[in-house]
Amino acid sequence: MTQFTAPAIDWAALTPMVVVFGAAVTGVLLEAFLPRTARRAVQVPLALVALAAALVAVVWRWTIVQSDGPREVVAGSVIEDGPALAAQAILLIIALVGMLVIADRTETGEGSFVASGSTRPGSEEEERATRAGFSQGEVFPLAMFSILGMMVFTTAGDLLTLFVALEVLSLPLYVLSGLARRRRLLSQEASLKYFLLGSLSSAILLFGSALLYGFAGSVRFADIAASVATVSGMDTLLLTGAMLVLVGLLFKVGAAPFHAWTPDVYQGAPTPVTGFMAAATKLAAFAALLRFTYVVLPGLAWDLAPVLWTIIALTMLLGTVLGIVQGNVKRMLAYSSIAHAGFVLLGVVALEQSGVSSVLFYLLAYGLATVGAFAVVSLVRERDPEGHVTAEANELSQWAGLGRRSPWLAASMLIFLLSFAGIPLTAGFIGKFTVFTAAVQGGLGPLVVLAVLASAATAFFYVRLVVLMYFSEPEGEVAVVDSDGMSTVAIALGVIGTVALGVVPGPVLDVLAGAATYLP
Repeated sequence: MTQFTAPAIDWAALTPMVVVFGAAVTGVLLEAFLPRTARRAVQVPLALVALAAALVAVVWRWTIVQSDGPREVVAGSVIEDGPALAAQAILLIIALVGMLVIADRTETGEGSFVASGSTRPGSEEEERATRAGFSQGEVFPLAMFSILGMMVFTTAGDLLTLFVALEVLSLPLYVLSGLARRRRLLSQEASLKYFLLGSLSSAILLFGSALLYGFAGSVRFADIAASVATVSGMDTLLLTGAMLVLVGLLFKVGAAPFHAWTPDVYQGAPTPVTGFMAAATKLAAFAALLRFTYVVLPGLAWDLAPVLWTIIALTMLLGTVLGIVQGNVKRMLAYSSIAHAGFVLLGVVALEQSGVSSVLFYLLAYGLATVGAFAVVSLVRERDPEGHVTAEANELSQWAGLGRRSPWLAASMLIFLLSFAGIPLTAGFIGKFTVFTAAVQGGLGPLVVLAVLASAATAFFYVRLVVLMYFSEPEGEVAVVDSDGMSTVAIALGVIGTVALGVVPGPVLDVLAGAATYLP
């Protein structure tokens, strides 16, 4: 009878994740026992302080890895190496900025979330909860649990940990997507669609993991990679399992044709949650995809190349073409994110060491601009016939003349759009340049040519919004509400980061280049 041996756990290496987990659990307890009126005043500082502390802990662990080298933690289930810590640092930076937007309540004092998520849309109970000034305080611990799952996702060293982390990061997002304060039916539809989409991706990833376990007799990435070079006669099992795991991860990055309902989720979810998901979830999924690709799949590059090339080309083309015809700002940004996923996949499939650092830099640049852009979207509102500020003005035509209504908000959106388009002196340009360079080094020249053409085409729908903001007369009853301060800080941080990374990218690129080697 085999005796179970408990693994030795290096708790110091797990410090960043323990900090976030502790804050999430504490947030749940506070939500249960604190008076309703005091919950938000405690939840917001707790979440922000915990994320900042976790970021400090990641920097500390980075110095340890630099001096002592990478290591396996929890019997290889978690890996502490340069790419893992770099991805966690970027994730926490984006999460900090995103949490500011989630916590913002604007000058109206109501925020983006429904007063009580359990009430039926349009019911008397919902009206009473709204009049009483209730707030959905569990938003913060839910977001913290999701961030915890993302952190584990970036460091997972085996397929079982990868699957558990996927569920931990996804389940809170399903709930958060259905808590929009207005257009609640659309929000609940988005929540259901995201749940079904996530369930499908989880099932596919789990089935692929089972096939890879049948091939290698282990769920650890290192063991599977070793088996690829030694086991023969089981190629079908290996290729099918690897492809299914890739598909499960491609669902999370929003690659075509696995993007179904992604634009619907972006449109229906509360705008701060949309920005958080678009930036943080994509980062975590790409970090996991990078590790799986660079550790497990190098020996299968030739076999999987035709499928991966097709997916990349389809993702860029579909995101570009369908983005051009959108009339809704959030759906336009959703298809923009699909096109960007195609660009980032170039660095993943390149299988060059420079591909790791270029992908991480791209995701940092994209994440800051994305959270900032959705923060801007959350502040542009409609007015009803009585002049009251109501839901967000998401139709492109409603953004006409924004440069006159709010010059600073329009200028911020302009910078984010220029970064998305890859215009020089923005972080987006440096991100695209580094990813495309890595792809050329990896032999993906034809795809890079297609990516350059797609990038030029995507500039059309960014420029269209710029023209509306600055060169069109205002139409309809649209208002720009003032932030209570938090979204303003988030937008300012996004602008500063976007410009700084575009003008002086060298230090960050050097740090990421030193963190681009995976533990075998």
